[in-house]
Amino acid sequence: MTVNTNITEKKYKKLVLQVSLNGFCFAVVDTLYHSVLLFKEVDFKVFPASAKVEDHYWKAFLDHQELTKMYDEVVVLHDNNLNTFVPTALFDEQFLGSYLQYNTKVFETDFFTFDAIANQEMNNVYVPYVNLNNYLLDQFESFDYKHVNSVLVSKLLEKSKNVEEKQVFVHFGTEKFEIVVVQNQKLILFNSFEYLTEADFIYYLLFTAEQLNLNPEHFKLHLLGAIAEESSLFKMAYKYVRHVELLDVSDLQKNNSFSTADNLKHFILFQS
Repeated sequence: MTVNTNITEKKYKKLVLQVSLNGFCFAVVDTLYHSVLLFKEVDFKVFPASAKVEDHYWKAFLDHQELTKMYDEVVVLHDNNLNTFVPTALFDEQFLGSYLQYNTKVFETDFFTFDAIANQEMNNVYVPYVNLNNYLLDQFESFDYKHVNSVLVSKLLEKSKNVEEKQVFVHFGTEKFEIVVVQNQKLILFNSFEYLTEADFIYYLLFTAEQLNLNPEHFKLHLLGAIAEESSLFKMAYKYVRHVELLDVSDLQKNNSFSTADNLKHFILFQS
C-alpha cells in the first residue's frame, strides 16, 4: 500500500492508528469534512499469547481490509506511558533520554524522540515503539507518528481557553490513566499512573490534588477515555470529589455518528 501524494488522485481520506503492545484501534477520517467515517478496535488477547506483537499486527492487517486501502495520509499514535513534557526553555534535543530517566526505566539502546506542542512552548519527549514503526513501514510508503499524550494534552489545553480556574482531567486507558491539570491554556501538571483497582485510582488522584492544594470540595473533575457514569471508577471519584462529570464531547460528536461513549473512549483517536 502507498500513501497518495498526487492531487489529481486524492482520496480525501486519512488513516489513523493508535498502537500499543496489547492491541490497537484505527479510524478512517474524511479530510474534506473532518469527520470520522469508521473506527475499529483490535484486542490481541484473542490471539495466541506466544505470538510476537508484529504477528498480531500482520494478522489484523489480513482481517481488516480498511488497513490496506489507499489513503492520502497515515498517522500513527504511540500509546504508552513512556513520555514526559519539557518546557522549551529547559529543552535540549541532544539529551532526550535524560528527561525520561526520572519517571521511567530507560536504556542506552532506547530510541527517543519528541513532539513539539504547538503554541505551548513545550515538547513531549517519549520512547516510540520502534518495532511497530518498522513493521508499519513495510505496510505504508510513509506515515507521520506522534505520542497519544501530545494529542490529549493539546486538546485539553484548547478546552481550557479563558477558564481561569484549575481544571482536572483524568483520561482512562487499559490499566493506566493520565491526570492533566490545566488553567487557561497552561499545563499545570501531567502524570501517568498504572492501576489495578479503584483504590489505586483514587489514591493517586487525591494525592495529586493535595500536592497542588486543590480542595476536593471545590475543583471540577472531568473524566474521559474508557469510563462511564455507571462504572465503579466514576462512583469512586464521586465519593471523594464533589464536582465530577464525564467530559462534554458534544462538539466532537458533530463530526461523527458514534455514541457519547465511543467519543469519550476514542477522544484522542478521533481528533488526530
